Amino acid sequence: MTDGIVDLAAERLIAPRAEAEIAFVLRERLAGPGIDAAAVIAATDYIAPCFEIVDSRISDWDIGIVDTIADNASCGVFVLGDERLDPRQFDLPALRVTVSRNGAPLSQGFGHAVQGSPAQAVAWLANTLGGFGVTLDAGDIILSGSLVPLAPAFRGDRFAMTLEAEGETIGRCDVEFR
Repeated sequence: MTDGIVDLAAERLIAPRAEAEIAFVLRERLAGPGIDAAAVIAATDYIAPCFEIVDSRISDWDIGIVDTIADNASCGVFVLGDERLDPRQFDLPALRVTVSRNGAPLSQGFGHAVQGSPAQAVAWLANTLGGFGVTLDAGDIILSGSLVPLAPAFRGDRFAMTLEAEGETIGRCDVEFR
């Protein structure tokens, strides 16, 4: 996928759904346990608005935890917006995201919807993986988890998200499904 265009056939997506997230791009390694949100922010090069496109082979998304594991955690693809933002400049739990589909308002949410803070969600991942000897490394792109309910995506749909801090737009991400 390039330029925010998801080719459903090329990506082999079956039943995609879009989630608005915040992506963390690391400049330093995170090795749990013992990682907190402050350590995540210190290790982050930048954050970016992001759409994760999740997918499932399970009919009608009637999915439980065992199905999710068997379905590769509903993994699909992701699209990053162009902005590269310093996380130290923002109150991450207060960041607001607004999502539209085909120009119509769809949903909105806040950073605190993800474990109280998107940085805390990344800390949880670093600590959980650290228990298995796995680290998050410099250059890794870590998605925060969705700030809004996921929404089904169909051929021809266009999703847009804006990321706001204190009422001002600080980032945008767009994705079109073909």
